[in-house]
Amino acid sequence: MKLNEIRDNKGARQSRVRVGRGIGSGLGKTAGRGQKGAKSRSGVSIAGFEGGQMPLHMRLPKRGFNNIFARDYAEVNIGAVQKAIDAGKLDIKGTLDHAALKGAGLARGGKDGVRLLGKGELKAKLAFKVAGVSKGAREAVEKAGGSIELIERKNPAELAAAKKGKVREKRLADRAAAKAEA
Repeated sequence: MKLNEIRDNKGARQSRVRVGRGIGSGLGKTAGRGQKGAKSRSGVSIAGFEGGQMPLHMRLPKRGFNNIFARDYAEVNIGAVQKAIDAGKLDIKGTLDHAALKGAGLARGGKDGVRLLGKGELKAKLAFKVAGVSKGAREAVEKAGGSIELIERKNPAELAAAKKGKVREKRLADRAAAKAEA
């Protein structure tokens, strides 16, 4: 065997079929798609359509719901924090908040802040300012001599109820004022 004799196995590399290139190719004109209909057109195969039969995704029962008041926390484990400190990505001095953890690449997302979880081991003395903390994480941070400050967040349901109450009171006051004028 010589370098210039090295070849792929027969049939290992097949050139792609060029459809719609004339009658003689056997795949000319309609390019193997038949005549008319949705499947002969470009870009419109209907995902989940089963020819009029009730599709599978509609045959299965609906289940659960989306909680509109659910909090979106970026979950950060204390083990990951320690790992970032050892790698020099996090500065021990000062408080570690959402911005600091995000900068180190630990907190991803988290519209409502960071929740600290207790997986892993923490050796460094740290001060955290987070939206939530698990029992295990709190114990680990305090054992290492650190502190945790929780950010107070108002419940969206309560805020909505309070706003609704204020709007109602204003409407009643406006009615009373209009009645007094008449």
